[in-house]
Amino acid sequence: MTALASIPLTTIDGRTTSLDEYEGKVLLIVNVASRCGLAPQYETLEELQRTYGERGFTVLGFPSNQFLQELGSEDAIAEYCSMTWGVTFPMFEKVKVNGRSQHPLYAELTKAQDDAGKAGRVKWNFEKFVVAPSGEIRRFRPTTLPDAPEVIAFIEANLPA
Repeated sequence: MTALASIPLTTIDGRTTSLDEYEGKVLLIVNVASRCGLAPQYETLEELQRTYGERGFTVLGFPSNQFLQELGSEDAIAEYCSMTWGVTFPMFEKVKVNGRSQHPLYAELTKAQDDAGKAGRVKWNFEKFVVAPSGEIRRFRPTTLPDAPEVIAFIEANLPA
């Protein structure tokens, strides 16, 4: 997973970790927001977790209030995700995905280009980065659904044998 693996992360319940914990897995990293019109994507993200979780895949949710659509506290976010969408995949503390205070993980992820060849700023909530165990990253913009054929194809092509 290269440069991403050692970046320090904090889970939504305050535990320090890094992507090293998920070595060898296909990761779907997504910036989420509870009050976003795209929040129903949580349901599909959870379906992917349940479908592929036993096969070397995990969704990783990173709440962000950069677009002013996230709840105030990590506790409120965790409760919302669990109670509203039944989220079981790992969630992390709120991060900034753009700008001067951008989290180091997103500083790396946003170097990846989408299918149109554009890198740079996260455009909105629910932008998706699928990271293969090889370190290859595919970037999907917010309106690309988590179960879109191109997302599923990349996940399945990179699952451990």
